Amino acid sequence: MDVKLVESATLVAIGYDDICEVLQLEFRSHAIYRYFGVPGSVYEALVAAPSKGRYFNGAIRGRFPYTPASKTIAGLRGDA
Repeated sequence: MDVKLVESATLVAIGYDDICEVLQLEFRSHAIYRYFGVPGSVYEALVAAPSKGRYFNGAIRGRFPYTPASKTIAGLRGDA
């Protein structure tokens, strides 16, 4: 999974698995969610968005199935 730390008032890290189309987001609250069936173009637009929170709310939230994930997901925060 490709993981990027981001500068955002909403997010800390964004991870993406292009084979499975899974987007993994770590929020400032330390909650981690996985979103399924997310096209690569949506991931790329999120990474490039000047306001990641605004992009998340408009293009991801409520549009893809998701599940909360463990706070110790491999790849985020350097966990193995």
